[in-house]
Amino acid sequence: MRRPLRVEEHVLRSSDGTEIAYHVLGEGPPVVLANGLGGTYLAWRHQLEYLSDRYRFITWDYRGLYRSARPSDPDRFTIDDHVDDLQAILDAEKIDRAAFVGWSMGVQVNFELYRRRPELFAALVVLNGTFGRPWESALDLPAMKHVIPRVLGVARQLHGLASPVMRRAAQWPEVVTWLKRVGMVGETLDEEVFAELAHSFGDMDLDAYLRTFESLGAHDAETVLDHIEIPTLVICGERDFFTPQHRAEEMARRIPGAELLVVPGGTHYVAIEYPELVNLRIEKFFQERGYVGPDARSSSSRGASPSGGPPPR
Repeated sequence: MRRPLRVEEHVLRSSDGTEIAYHVLGEGPPVVLANGLGGTYLAWRHQLEYLSDRYRFITWDYRGLYRSARPSDPDRFTIDDHVDDLQAILDAEKIDRAAFVGWSMGVQVNFELYRRRPELFAALVVLNGTFGRPWESALDLPAMKHVIPRVLGVARQLHGLASPVMRRAAQWPEVVTWLKRVGMVGETLDEEVFAELAHSFGDMDLDAYLRTFESLGAHDAETVLDHIEIPTLVICGERDFFTPQHRAEEMARRIPGAELLVVPGGTHYVAIEYPELVNLRIEKFFQERGYVGPDARSSSSRGASPSGGPPPR
């Protein structure tokens, strides 16, 4: 069992009055972590363990999920609303420039913030994400853009019945085995971290999750790509069904000067399947682009543990 992360939790009111919980860990130049839908800061455990001695990480729970409250308006679950929440956090923490790292849905949140406030960005890391309407590329099946909204509509109508089932399913130890068999996660998945995520997922507000999911499907940041003028690193999994490799390759082509890492065998969860590779690549990217604190040490002097966490002390 790993030691708990020493995370500070704060709560603020966003522009529409919704209470948003956010988390802070580490010291150094700020790095903002935008979660995937349904994820918490626990999804970043390996990155936090490895880099928090040199960077100050800020992340948050999306409105209606986990420690953040539901908005009073049931339609306020859009990407724009999440960006409003992020701007409120940056203001509260007095951050006027940072590196931004997004996973899955968090990629689109970061793109939308860049559209509004490009001066906030020192660097950008895109992890298992896309830029256009995500249902149009999901599973590389064009029909998904019609199927997924219908499934979500039915699920939202039945969320009261589905919630108890989801809570029980999240506790089943066989879940990871079946996900590996169908190729949704890789064999190298850190099952302990995934179990932490699954446990928290079981307590989630399913209605808020589904409303956010529906709003995500309508978001399109394609027009942002050609205007990104900051150092950008794109990381994807070779076997990512949700945000396919060719979408990452297109982003890397269209964002001027972007770098691309394709993780062989990686799925949508490369950060917890190949944490050492992801950590070292992000560390190298920050160092080469000059985004380091005054006491930063080179990766060669630090070493790295096989788990992707910090070296023994």
